[in-house]
Amino acid sequence: MAAARLGAGPGPLPVLLLLLCAAAGSLVGAQITSETKEVPENQSVDIPCSAYRSQGSDARIEWKFQKGSSLVLFYYGGQLTEPYKTRVQFSLTSIHFTTVTRADTGKYICEVVGDNSQIARSEVNLIVQVPPSKPVAHVPTSATIGSKALLRCTETDGSPPPTFQWYKNSMLMPADPKTSLTFRNSSYTLDSTTGVLTFEPVSSFDTGDYYCEASNNVGSAQKSEAVHMEASEVNVGGIVAAVVVLLMVLALVAFGVWFAYTRGFFSSDTAGKKVIYSQPSHRSEGEFKQTSSFLV
Repeated sequence: MAAARLGAGPGPLPVLLLLLCAAAGSLVGAQITSETKEVPENQSVDIPCSAYRSQGSDARIEWKFQKGSSLVLFYYGGQLTEPYKTRVQFSLTSIHFTTVTRADTGKYICEVVGDNSQIARSEVNLIVQVPPSKPVAHVPTSATIGSKALLRCTETDGSPPPTFQWYKNSMLMPADPKTSLTFRNSSYTLDSTTGVLTFEPVSSFDTGDYYCEASNNVGSAQKSEAVHMEASEVNVGGIVAAVVVLLMVLALVAFGVWFAYTRGFFSSDTAGKKVIYSQPSHRSEGEFKQTSSFLV
């Protein structure tokens, strides 16, 4: 939301912030009420200011919107800030949204300062209802028997956040596998809030097709695509075969090096010096002729 944020922007906001900080101390012991409202997305909603009813007609009213660590001041000094001017209708006892989206989910705070400077505060936690989208099942395609396997279900649109269930071979998995004849040979834990299914340890009974379902009582529940997980023993025979093949390859490489060395493929032409000497031929006395040579 592009409303005026606390601590940002010129004008009367800095002065107003000082007043709010000073008033925060007086909230201790002030009258505070809280409630929760749920409304479907794209519908209208009235958010009451219960704090006003406990103050006089000349009370000063301020509205804030809090979502996580963000705090937006959207009504002060008798005016709505952007973009609420076109979306919200103000009255002394409530504010009216002509339509709400999932971005409007959060806490709406109405603070009223009476003639005697007494502060009353009311809070409304607004939940804009959005049905869940199709979840995604993150399932390993293979798992080693005796090890740990994590299966996760994720969904990003539902409001309120959905809860999750898991299915194996189209059968609903109970939270405690020991309560079911079908799943009592499995050892797993299921967190319906996070959607995490943990097998520890994996057994041969855990092979199957898995999918998850997300629901939040808004619209219909949504199911993911099924993913097959195969639980198998450690392949000792395959490991031994791989080691044997590796040793054979190393032996062939060693033999090739030895064979090349014995055939002189690794010798150098400059490794030594070779001397060629030829006997002098018969010549007459006093005649000189080079008849020997040295090759280095």
